[in-house]
Amino acid sequence: MAQDDSPDALGKAAAIHDENPELAEESALAILSAQVQYDSGKVRDLARSPYVFGAAMLASFGGFSFGYDQGVISLILVMDQFRDTYPEVSPGNSRYGFHTGFMTAMLELGAFVGCLFFPSIADRISRKWGLTVATGFFVVGAIIQTAAPNYEALVAGRFIGGIGVGTLAMGAPLYISEIAPPNWRGSLLVMEAISIVIGAIVAYWITYGTRMMDGDWAFRLPFLLQIVPALIVGGAIHFFPFSPRWLAMRGRDADSLQSLSTLRRRPEHDDQIQLEWKGILAESRFQKEILERQYPNHKDQPLLTGLRQWLSLFDKKYFRRTLVALAIPFFQQFSGINAFVYYAPTFFEALGQDRDTSLILSGMINIFQLVGGIPILIFLDRVGRRKLAILGGIAMAVPHLVMCALMNRYSSNWHAHRGVAWFCVALIYLYVLAYATSYGPLAWVLPAEVFPSSKRAKGVGAGTAMIWLANFIVGVVVPEMLISIGWGTYLFFGLFCVAATVFAYFFVPETSGKSLEQVAEVFGDNLADDERRMHARIAREVLADPMGGGAAAGAKVLGEDA
Repeated sequence: MAQDDSPDALGKAAAIHDENPELAEESALAILSAQVQYDSGKVRDLARSPYVFGAAMLASFGGFSFGYDQGVISLILVMDQFRDTYPEVSPGNSRYGFHTGFMTAMLELGAFVGCLFFPSIADRISRKWGLTVATGFFVVGAIIQTAAPNYEALVAGRFIGGIGVGTLAMGAPLYISEIAPPNWRGSLLVMEAISIVIGAIVAYWITYGTRMMDGDWAFRLPFLLQIVPALIVGGAIHFFPFSPRWLAMRGRDADSLQSLSTLRRRPEHDDQIQLEWKGILAESRFQKEILERQYPNHKDQPLLTGLRQWLSLFDKKYFRRTLVALAIPFFQQFSGINAFVYYAPTFFEALGQDRDTSLILSGMINIFQLVGGIPILIFLDRVGRRKLAILGGIAMAVPHLVMCALMNRYSSNWHAHRGVAWFCVALIYLYVLAYATSYGPLAWVLPAEVFPSSKRAKGVGAGTAMIWLANFIVGVVVPEMLISIGWGTYLFFGLFCVAATVFAYFFVPETSGKSLEQVAEVFGDNLADDERRMHARIAREVLADPMGGGAAAGAKVLGEDA
């Protein structure tokens, strides 16, 4: 543990109370704000938490669905069968660039809409049931895409499926962040990014094989197969416990303890289980009292209260958290990753590669993402978020800017400069590796851990919505950018990578190794005196009698005659 175990900690608190009663509640708050560490954070220790690892792995399959769509769409866009069925996306169409980008990006627009509504669902019916609801939208969208007779139906299917993709991709990190031990939270959240990449790889090579089929099943079959992993997530997630933090938020304190005990594989009376559980209860009850104070009519006006809670993310107290939660996902997308994932064959053909070679090179992009992502899965909590955000921005900017210069000079005759063309291919892969080890995982990790429990669902929703909104913009504009400005596309993304580095240096704090309840200190939150006294009072009550014994019991345990 970060501090003494429970009996010694209580003894010290009692001694402090005897010397100075005013410090008793502050002592209780310090005890329950301390990080509870169950192991040394080594890979072998993860085997002792199969429930956490299994639940996190399953939930992260929500990312698999998004990645699967990326892998499918990048290849079917250049299929003759697809272009014959939907002539709007054929290069011969006068509005080819717009139609291609709009159809591709409608999934992200649907995901953006889904993220705005999912937080309320996740808070009301649980993180697990929220994932099941998301699965329903995804399956309906996949069926419509599979059977779409025309371009309009295909666009509608992608929008509906996008609602499911967005909510799956948001619900997974929300659930994972609330069940994971502090020293494994970052690595388990990286599983979301890894699952996206694995989904893209699986889909790409499935589609690479089906492209040889005659007729429209060459692209309809890959659309149909994406239903399977989504159904696994929506059904199998119910074999795992509810989030102990969600249970506490709903007032189900005993269930919260049982869930935490199951996740940590320790008895409910274990000292560390008790301290982590009481810390969760104290934070949850504090946030509830703040909610009652700020929105006294929240039960009678749920819609208005919900809107005010969204707007409250931009209050002075939470503004820096919200800024980080929105900016990192924004820079993730405007680093250019999905421009390459969606339109990789077009990029490689622009470098003078023939069509078959371009398809193979495109399939390697996601493999490079996987190669870069696996080490971060293991070492993210040791390396730290802030360092990755700064160095990752630099590492992504350099390949873009070099590519910009080379494209400007040699793109008019690649056949005379084959060596330079292959060097440009290597630069693309270098960028992908840099992305996979930095902003790829960070955009899923940071929004899920920077907010307090009362703001977390909406905060994660806002961060994930930014991913989809930025992704939608990138998906729409890139085909036109490649046509109109060519090498300037790399300059565009390179400058955003530079901006990401500057932003990270000035605004991103280090959250590695901190419990979700400790992150407030990292952001330098200074609670008003009355709020701090409220928080300390609640901590003292919970520490003494977590099931609701009140302040008198708290005073007794901490050394005061009651």
